[in-house]
Amino acid sequence: MSDDFNVVGKSERRVDAVKLALGKPAFVDDIELPGMLHAKILHSPHAHARIVNIDASRARQLPGVAAVLTYRDVKRIPFATAGQGHPEPSPYDTVMLDNKVRYVGDRVAVVAAESLEVARQALQLIDVEYEILPAIFDPQQAMQPGAPIIHDEPDCSGVYDPQRNLIAHLHAEVGNVAQGFAQADHILEREYRTHYVQQASIEPHIAITYLDEDDRLIIRTSTQVPFHVRRIVARVLDIPVRRIRVIKPRIGGGFGGKQEILIEDLCGALTLLTRRPVRLEYTRAEELTAARTRHPQIIRLKTGVTREGRLTAIEMNVLENGGAYGTHSLTVMSVTGSRSLSLYRCPNIRFEANAVYTNLPVAGAFRGYGAPQGFFALESHMDELAELIGMDPIEFRKRNVVKQGDETPIAEVLGEGREGYKQIIRSYGLDECIERGMEAIGWKEKRQQAASSQQGPGVRRGVGVALALQASGIPGVDMGAASIKMNEDGSFNLLVGATDIGTGADTVLAQIAAEELSVPVERIIMYSSDTDFTPFDPGAYASSTTYISGGAVKKAAVQVKQQILEVASRLLEDNIENLRCEAGRVMSVSGQSVSYEEICLSALYQRDQFQIMAVASHMSYDSPPPFAATFAEVEVDTETGVVRVVKIVSAIDCGIPVNPQAAEGQIEGAVTQALGFALTEDMPHDGQGRMLNTDFKTYRIFTAMDMPEIIPILVKTYEPTGPFGAKAIAEIPINGPAPAIANAIANAVGVRLRDLPFTPEKVWRALHQR
Repeated sequence: MSDDFNVVGKSERRVDAVKLALGKPAFVDDIELPGMLHAKILHSPHAHARIVNIDASRARQLPGVAAVLTYRDVKRIPFATAGQGHPEPSPYDTVMLDNKVRYVGDRVAVVAAESLEVARQALQLIDVEYEILPAIFDPQQAMQPGAPIIHDEPDCSGVYDPQRNLIAHLHAEVGNVAQGFAQADHILEREYRTHYVQQASIEPHIAITYLDEDDRLIIRTSTQVPFHVRRIVARVLDIPVRRIRVIKPRIGGGFGGKQEILIEDLCGALTLLTRRPVRLEYTRAEELTAARTRHPQIIRLKTGVTREGRLTAIEMNVLENGGAYGTHSLTVMSVTGSRSLSLYRCPNIRFEANAVYTNLPVAGAFRGYGAPQGFFALESHMDELAELIGMDPIEFRKRNVVKQGDETPIAEVLGEGREGYKQIIRSYGLDECIERGMEAIGWKEKRQQAASSQQGPGVRRGVGVALALQASGIPGVDMGAASIKMNEDGSFNLLVGATDIGTGADTVLAQIAAEELSVPVERIIMYSSDTDFTPFDPGAYASSTTYISGGAVKKAAVQVKQQILEVASRLLEDNIENLRCEAGRVMSVSGQSVSYEEICLSALYQRDQFQIMAVASHMSYDSPPPFAATFAEVEVDTETGVVRVVKIVSAIDCGIPVNPQAAEGQIEGAVTQALGFALTEDMPHDGQGRMLNTDFKTYRIFTAMDMPEIIPILVKTYEPTGPFGAKAIAEIPINGPAPAIANAIANAVGVRLRDLPFTPEKVWRALHQR
């Protein structure tokens, strides 16, 4: 292990800090184009209905209306809204505008007008006659004979069994599960449920489209996946990719919700029709009803264990609610299985999963991507198993958890959308995460004191733990590229297609380049991302940016460094073997040196002239898992059922943290979202499929006033396949808090909650039903 770095591993200031602090125009909405139109979408008020007739004539006649589009005005081209690789593993079950709606919030029509107010008025003038169809809201009933068929259109493809509303099905097995259960002294079966939650990005979905002087369609959009936007919108609008340029400015949060193509196609279609710039932005209510959510899952676990505490067999069965469209459904539930079931050494594993359509809001990508659901079930279950055999929950986990050098065979079998690749754990810091986390939470003393811990009238305190792993990109799928160009003053332009969505990714990539090139970060000029000018990148998802895109940056920097040394060799009249780069200069063992400025000027203007630059791509069949140990301390009011989280300790092994402060920020942000997932966030709907929580007053995310003490701990290891030893960190901290809180509640009051979120009512009922 080597971590003797100049720039990597240091909490460098973010490359975009100044402009953001000064409020410079950096985001999608920070431009105002002449003649810009404002667009609004008419959403379905019904959960399931066929449009018998639609008349937009009155809306079109309203002064100030430039265009109205319904299903009659656009080509019917099925596509998947998921911004994933190609071919997309999600079904092609969406068209731009359809004659059938499948959930409350589905698209019916879109208007472009001179002002937002006129656009809103125009929506009221669109007459729609619906034939109301029977709707289905229960995922367990959706597969039953006689259930309404949600996707009966003949041009829908990629659905596993449309007649049963079955989006996707997975089966994977390693070892001999029947034999494993036969070897067990105890078998435990339990069911766990997770719910709808929303990404709640502060910046909503927004796009501005316009035509440039060459009649090309420019899409300025808040997206995590600019290259997927370009490819998918080209298909939907039936124009060549070369006619589209996608620009990604700064992004005000994504968390997976912007790994979708939700508004760019409509906005682009209006621009092509009107020849004018068009702006389309979701309101908060539209974000909560018509954007994307986390997939609710019902997870059944059956596990065999010996009396000595060794796992002999695990069977996980997942029923996933995809909502009205199947975007990401297959791959999310594959991650549920592959991540959670890779955590423990168990020779016999079976994973069975079904994703179904319902007439409810559409689930999609959300930080963790299926892993938070899987780990909530598995890590709650591990505590129940430990209790069953009378063993300390941490000792039980230590006895079974994977170690360095282990393989994760279920990840190889399941893959993500297609068969995976063999994974070997080469860097491993989970044991240290556990030890340091235990010390930080005060595990030993608090765990023993919990049963008698009385914090006030009816208030009891407890502590819980959960372990987790994630991945670093999708092996054999994700590929990122980078280009680096040297300037006359010894600075470098670094161009990446990777998308910083507020994570600090641009800073991390600049640090990787700066480390390899032996310059300060200030000499790296970041540019991301523009499909015309930056090289390809799959986008910000799957915890891939540092590992995959960072790998491309390092490769490009290595090539540039070699070119610098070659020019320096000529200038210093010395062999390359005698030279080294240091602080913006090339030094010779003879004591001579030459600056980067002199090297670049020589290359550009003086001899053997050429541009010092390089482009590199990086793809990996490895996807090293980061590891986490999360500890929660809670207080439970036994009279009201209110759970208050006192402290969260999140100890993470992400290899070498390229920017420790940014990494800690990732932990704190993920914990915040996980607390909402565990305790307060919910998206209930009424009997007609209408979402009830449509603003931040009723959809309760954790705010600064609600936050407990968070102790982030970075456990350094060195991942040999990662850039400067780095692995991923973006998603893993969100996996542990919910099960750790469930286990802490059980420790505090002796009741087991298996249905998220842990609202006061659920806790109170559990206390009074035991």
